[in-house]
This record gives sequence, C-alpha cells and structure tokens, in this order.
Amino acid sequence: MAGLTMLAQPAMAQQSDTPIQRVEITGSAIKRIDGETSVPITILKMDDLKKQGITTIEQVMSNLSASQASQGTSQVVGLGTGGASFANLRGIGANKTLVLLNGRRLANNALDSSAPDLNMIPFAALERVEVLRDGASSLYGSDAVGGVINFITRKDFQGGVASIGADMPEQSGGFSNSANIGYGFGDLDKDGFNLFAMLDHQAQRAITGTQRPYNTRFPGGLSPTTSPANYYQDGKSGNPAAPSCTSGTFLIPLGVGCQMTTSSFVDYVPKSERTTGLVKGTLKLNANHELSLEYLGSESKVYSHIAPVPYGGLFQNRTRLDGSPNPYFPGNGNFVPNIPLSSTYWEPDSPPPAGVNPGFVHVKWRDLPNGSRSDENINKQQRLVAALTGNIAGWDYNAALTYNENKVKVNLKGYSDGGIITKGVLNGIINPYGDQDAAGMALIQSAALDGNVQNAKGTTKGADFNASRELSDWFGAGRSAALAVGGQATHESFLSTANFDYASKVVASTGIDPELHNEGSRNTQALYAELNVPIIKSLDVTAAVRYDRYSDFGNTTNPKVAFRFQPTKEVLLRGSYSTGFRAPSLYEINSAQTYTNTSQQDDPINCPGGKALPGKPEAANCSQQFQALGGGNKNLQPEKSKNATLGIVFEPLNNLSIGVDVWWIQLKHSIGSLSEDDVFGDPVTYAAVYHRTSAGNLATDGSQCPNPVTCGYVDLRTQNLGGINTNGVDLSLNYRVRSNDYGTFAIVSNSTYINKYEYQNTDGGVWKDNVGIYSGTGPVFRWQHNVTLNWNSGIFSGGLSGHYKSGYVDQDPSHNVSSYTTFDTFGAVAATKNVTLTAGVRNLFDRAPPLSLQTRTFQAGYDPRFADAIGRTIYVRGSYTF
Repeated sequence: MAGLTMLAQPAMAQQSDTPIQRVEITGSAIKRIDGETSVPITILKMDDLKKQGITTIEQVMSNLSASQASQGTSQVVGLGTGGASFANLRGIGANKTLVLLNGRRLANNALDSSAPDLNMIPFAALERVEVLRDGASSLYGSDAVGGVINFITRKDFQGGVASIGADMPEQSGGFSNSANIGYGFGDLDKDGFNLFAMLDHQAQRAITGTQRPYNTRFPGGLSPTTSPANYYQDGKSGNPAAPSCTSGTFLIPLGVGCQMTTSSFVDYVPKSERTTGLVKGTLKLNANHELSLEYLGSESKVYSHIAPVPYGGLFQNRTRLDGSPNPYFPGNGNFVPNIPLSSTYWEPDSPPPAGVNPGFVHVKWRDLPNGSRSDENINKQQRLVAALTGNIAGWDYNAALTYNENKVKVNLKGYSDGGIITKGVLNGIINPYGDQDAAGMALIQSAALDGNVQNAKGTTKGADFNASRELSDWFGAGRSAALAVGGQATHESFLSTANFDYASKVVASTGIDPELHNEGSRNTQALYAELNVPIIKSLDVTAAVRYDRYSDFGNTTNPKVAFRFQPTKEVLLRGSYSTGFRAPSLYEINSAQTYTNTSQQDDPINCPGGKALPGKPEAANCSQQFQALGGGNKNLQPEKSKNATLGIVFEPLNNLSIGVDVWWIQLKHSIGSLSEDDVFGDPVTYAAVYHRTSAGNLATDGSQCPNPVTCGYVDLRTQNLGGINTNGVDLSLNYRVRSNDYGTFAIVSNSTYINKYEYQNTDGGVWKDNVGIYSGTGPVFRWQHNVTLNWNSGIFSGGLSGHYKSGYVDQDPSHNVSSYTTFDTFGAVAATKNVTLTAGVRNLFDRAPPLSLQTRTFQAGYDPRFADAIGRTIYVRGSYTF
C-alpha cells in the first residue's frame, strides 16, 4: 500500500522563494500549511497504486487495513445488489463511512440509498485518496461516524496522457483490460484558465462456477429442487438418478433422493464493464477568485448468473386430462419409483375428471432447458459541480452548487412463466425426469421470460459554503489561531419501483414484489464552525461543532475537540473526542414491506439439528427457503456514537516515521435487520419474530406459500437494534533509504489490530463478540496488514507488497477459516521520456482463498467479501504522455 501521512515539519522549516500555499486537509475545514493534523489521516498516491496493478476503487479499499469489507461487486450474484461496491471503515457498516469526491458528496446508490457505489468514482482521473480514520460528524454530518474517504482528482491538467493495460489470470476466466485517455490545456497562472477531460474504460470477463474448484471443497447452495426432479409423497422422496445421483446435473446423493449443488452455476466473478468520464474547467477571474465547472458521468454494467429457475411446489398427475397414462409419471413405464406411491391423491381443490385415475406426486424440478438465470445491472451516475473559490478580506472561501443523480436498471434473462410450467408438469406435457419431446420443449420455450424487473433513481441537490482565515496569535505561541465557518442545504430523494407486468410473472423465483414502490425525500440544513488555537508553540487545540436539521426526524448537534502536541521535532502527540450520528436513510424509512425468501435454513422447532420431528416432513422443514418479511420502518431513530482517538507519530531518524493511533467507537441504536443465522439459531430469544401457521409450521407441506400471512414467515424488517462497541490500534511505518549506488528504497506499512468488536441485537440485549468470529453477517478481522517495499533508480522501479488477514471461527463454528496472505510484485521502466511500461504479478504464490462454510453469499467454498477467486494474475500496463 503506497502512501502514508508523513510527520509534519515546523512551518519555519518550509522556507523558499515561492509563496507558501495553504491547503485543506480532509477532516478539517481550515486551510493549513502543514499536513499532519490532530486526527489520523492516510494518504494514498494513485501513481504508486497504479504501478501495483490496481485499477479499481474496490481494490484500493481491499488494501486499506482500516477497512472491513462488506459488499463488493461479486455479491450482485443472486443478491440483487445492482453490482454496487461499498466502503466500510471499522466494520460498523458501509452507511457509516462517508465517501466524498473532491470534498463533496456523491449520490447514494439508488437501489437502497445506503452509500455511494465505489464503481462510479473516476479511477483514472484521481490524484490521491485521503482516508480520515476518525469520526467526523462535527464537520461533515451524517454518515461520517466510521470515518471519511475523500477521492481527489487532479485540479488542473496540461498535455495528454493515454494508458492501456491487461490482466491475465493463470487459470481460465477473469481476463480484464483497461484503457484511459486524458487531455488538458491552459495554464491557470499564465493563461487564466484550464480545461481538461479524462475518459476511462474497464472490462472484465466472468469466472464461472466451473472455472475454479472452490465450491467442490464445500458445495454450499444445496437445493432439493433438481434436474431430474425429486418427487415425494407423505414426506418420502425419490429421484430417478438416485441413489448414485451421477446422471443428473451437479447432483449429490441425499438418502433416496438427490440434491443439486447450485453453486456450480454461480459466477465467482461477474462479467463487468465500466466507463467513466470527467470534464473540469477552471477560469481565473482575477488574482483572488476562480470559477470552476466539473462534470462526472459514469456507467457500470454488471452481469451475473445463478442456477436455473427452481419449481419446488409442482404436482404431477398419474394420468393426463384425456384419461391416457402420463408417460412421465414415476412407474408408468419410464422408470421404477424408489418410493411406494399411493393412488388416492389428486391436486388440491380440483375434482378429477370422469375416468381419470386420481393419483399424483409432489415434484421439485429445475428448469434447465431455459438455461441459467442471469441479470444485467446498469448503473449510471452523473454529477455537476459549479464552484467559486478565492479570498476575500483575508478569508479563504469555497462555495458550490451541486447536482448528483444515480440510476439503476435491472434486467433479467433465463426466467420462466410458472403458470405454464406448472400446468405442463401437472398434465404430462413436460418431463421433469429426463429429456423433453418436441411438445414439451416447445411449451418450455414458450414460458421463457426476459425483461426489465426493477428501476431506481436517486438525486441529491445541494448548496454549500465555507470560509476560513487566520485570526491572531492569542497566546504568544508564535502562530495565529484560525477559524472556519460553513453551511449547506441539501434536498435528497429516491424512487425504486418494480416493473409490475414482468415482476408479477417472476415473483416466485426473484422475491421481488410486483407492487414494489419505495419512495422518499428529505431536506437538510446544516451550520458548522471550527476553531484552531495554538496555546503554546508546541500545542494546538481544535474545537468544532455542527448543527443539522432534518425535515423527517428532527435536529442534532455534534461537537468535537482535538489536540496536537509536538514537544520536539521528532515526536507528535494527537488525540480527539467527538460525538456522531447517522440519520436513517430514505430507504430504511420508506422501503415497502415485502415478502421474500430466506437462505436455506432448518426450522429450529420442526427440524432441530437438521432432523425432522415425527409428522413434520423433511422436505418442508429442513434445509428450506422460508418466507421472510422485510422493509422499512418510519419509526426509526438516528444512530448515535461517541468517537475517541489518541496517537503518537515518532520520527527517530530522518526519513523514518512511525505512527500508533488508538481508537474507540461506541454506537447506540444501530439500524439494521436481524441476521437470519441469529434468528434461526436462537428460536427462544427471537420467538416474537416467528409467525407460524395454525399447525405450527413456517411453510405448507410441499408447495410454495401463496399467502405468507397464513403460511408463516419470519419478521426481518428494519429496526433499531442495540449497540456496537469497538476499539483497536492503527500502526503505520514509513522508511526511506537513499543510496547513490543502488537507488532509493522505501518501506510503507499500515496495520490495524481490533481489540474489541461486540454488538447487540436489541437494546439491553446480550453482547455478541465479533472479533475473529463469524457472527451476524460476517467476521471482524483481528489483524490486517499491508506492507510494501518500493525501489527506484533512474528509469527503473519495482516493488513487492504483502497483504494479510487473520483467521477466524467460521459461520459453522466447528470450522476455523485460516489466515489469508498474498504477495504482489511489479517492475516498471521509463522507456523513453514519454513512454512508461509496467509489468507485475498479483497473488504471486497463487494463494487459494481459505475454505469457508459461509452461506450468506451465493458463491460457495470461500467468502468472496474477503478473498480473491481469480488466483495468480500477470498484468501489463503502458502509458504515453504527449
């Protein structure tokens, strides 16, 4: 990981003939000469990251030790995330990490309004990333509880640059390429203007479920809905492929039936394409004022695949409606059933026609003829910023009008009309146990459904202003106090709807309510101030406060105090204390309450330990997807937090900087939904969440739940849960050695140790440990390290990076997930004055993702949130300046 905040030198040591420029550092509204503030900041330089083969913001975040991954692009597979990727500092939630572009907010992802999608940020146009590892609600307001990540683009640019690159995994699948071009002209000082534009395109091919072996270590995603189909009566099941289950598709034995390993259909890495453009023009009005216009346009397309549509509630008649034998009914000449069949059944609520043998079986069949289900997620972002900056009467000011918009469209393929399929199996036209004849195939193809299922749009409009200036040397410290004041007003809205005509036909296999209509809006106003006062030459104290007023839930005031003490040139002490808050998102408040399916679970009452009780059919109670009620809650209260940091930066030698920062976060009234694992793992504590039928079931026997209220469900709606307490230590090291004979070597390291992370599911409830333990939605890593050794000499440079995540107790506590260590290396040469070539290897030793038995994501055998399925990858880059 390249880039680390360096120990600031005293201002008196920064003398030159060039006027000293004050700059604004993330985490403070006061422009300063020195960069080391009273709060811990990590600065990442994009030139260094690009040499390491990093081409996406998601990769940047995965190499930041303060970040605990929560959702990446790969989780679009089967989970309907729209392909969004989020940042998550300290592991307290992506919605509590504030993401900025050039110091201002982006529109949140339109599907759930939780946080900005990292895929929308213009990677090629970035100059650096500043990561504030401390709460900052006193300046930035809501979302800044866990920290702030500020992506900063070039301010101006002259000339041209073009780059191309390719990433080639050693194993099949996953090839990616990138290309970008930028051009700018005009010198602000000489010409009074600058205009530049950057265009970046990236594309990655998918890695399918059969191109890596990880799901064979633990199949995951096991489903009793198979091809050939399972059939059953009275809780007894059979399958024509049983007992070996070798003749079907991705089957494994299960008693006298079979189960399908659906993870074999699931993409490890989805296919994706991203195009981003940034145009910025700056006009120098006079010596003290500048006007700028900045436009960002991004489009991300993510494509994913999962197993074909499952039909778990089918019936099959012994005879066709014309009275002839159903040729596909078990025992009617096609195969000998391996369970005894009764002849006294008929489909519910329908008397048999005269002369028809009233026999039937339940059938669980998967629609392989129509292929895998796939989705196309198109995410578009645009942002326009008109800003005026300058100096008036000694005040440095910055004012802007902004417009942000995010649109998400979800299109589906490979789905089918359940009504057509149901009748086709019932009446003996579709063969659920083998190959189709012409009539069966024609009927299945006629049932195919491709179309648009969901659309969402979110907008944020705002105006902001801030100004800062030096005051006077109040206490004779040799430096002046400084004051900053500011304010902003914002209007935020979002709308997410289902395409009723299409969604109503695929609701059984998508869980998307055809009448889905999530909509909300709010207005916010804020005022803030920050005062920095040097008490003595070596001690500064800073105080900040912010007042926010929300149109939908009230107002809040949050202060912060911090100190910076530098008793000697070699030692800097710093610390801070603040309160924070996060307002409920529009989605959390206004999303419609809908029913969907859980992951595969055992009913803890009817199937304890995975074994069905007498009279409770295994097929309806064990390893099943039950109905769950989800949605928003208009009675939510904001999350509130307390943050504290205490650190030291020590420079015992020239070019050696060591930093240690201890941090604490206490969060109350956290907003979220109960974890399925917690609910199904403790039916006593969460008894109120279960809504059962009069017979004590969560689902009817052998059919899908047509009415969740009468069939049973679990209530997983959004609510204020309990608290979160977490604390830990950030360690940093930066050491540079210069040699006339061998060039310059630099070691850069950042590490995070989590001492405590505990959470509650209810106020006053039991505290659950999450450090090194998969609990709730995932683990929190005890240790994360990133260490880079860089070298350069003349036209040559190279580097070696190591990345480490500690092991943890898995979702299945009988298994421990091992630690995960990977190494990357690169070499670069400035071949000519205008041409630079770079080549490298990521995951140098081809470290496979550690085995995980998690079931939260559709990928099986490992956890895609924390490990990379691609494997050893060679990359090449070339850039040309003109």
